Amino acid sequence: MRLTSTVPRPEATQVDQQKRVAAEFAAQFVESGMVVGLGTGSTVAHLLPALAARRLDIRCVATSPATARQAEALGLVVMLFDAFDRFDVAIDGADQISPEGWLVKGGGAAHTREKIVAAAADRFIVIADAGKTVAAITAPIPVEIMRYGMAATLRQLMPIRLRDVPESPDGGVIADFFGAVDDPRELAAWLAATPGVVDHGLFGPELVSDIVIASATGVEHRTLPRPQETQ
Repeated sequence: MRLTSTVPRPEATQVDQQKRVAAEFAAQFVESGMVVGLGTGSTVAHLLPALAARRLDIRCVATSPATARQAEALGLVVMLFDAFDRFDVAIDGADQISPEGWLVKGGGAAHTREKIVAAAADRFIVIADAGKTVAAITAPIPVEIMRYGMAATLRQLMPIRLRDVPESPDGGVIADFFGAVDDPRELAAWLAATPGVVDHGLFGPELVSDIVIASATGVEHRTLPRPQETQ
């Protein structure tokens, strides 16, 4: 696929430039008539103007109020998730991306919504700058927990630390798990099984369709087989 609009902006930092290039690359996968899930965070902030500039006939669902406000300000049609049960494509950033396709998300405290949208998408595209690639997933791992019984939940999840941020869009409390990540799948299962945990920021490779990484030397686009593609 040919990239467009990748001339560096003098005021942009190198990381911001890479985020913009990855976002513009991914925006080209969106076509008129699609229902599009929009993630949250600084990389998605570059995706929204790239989508708006294409003037496509698309309907969008945002994973956070901040994304919804920016998308609407740019003229994108934003609707409630209640209107849909699937997405043609969802696009979002990540805090960590492992070689196996494991992700850590939740820096923007919206990982529960982001995971719901990713799982409902026929194609989930992850976009990031080169600094988000890691040799192995490490702590911290974002966790959203219920306020009810919060002290008991935190005790089960030690070592964990509450994050000094507002509640999630759905009223959950945001914390970060600082324990070992020897096996992401085992840790994901343990976190998910702990009463009081709404969801965690570990995203398995089975959720991911495409990974788009922009670096100083260009763009790497990798595709991962999702479960329905291997049956």
